[in-house]
Amino acid sequence: MTSSESPRPFVRSRNQRMLAGVCGGIAEYFGVDANIVRVLAVLGAFASFGTVALVYAAAWMLMPDA
Repeated sequence: MTSSESPRPFVRSRNQRMLAGVCGGIAEYFGVDANIVRVLAVLGAFASFGTVALVYAAAWMLMPDA
């Protein structure tokens, strides 16, 4: 990153929104497909007995909207 570039914002997506835009915002930030992030979030929610779902809810409240 050069000195004239500003860092990318970590915000909820307005374009890739299904529920709250958290997975879409993460996908846009890292430059990956939003569906991959959504599938990983659902699998993670089942594998972690709901911990990922709690993290999603916290991100929904803490991440600013785009």
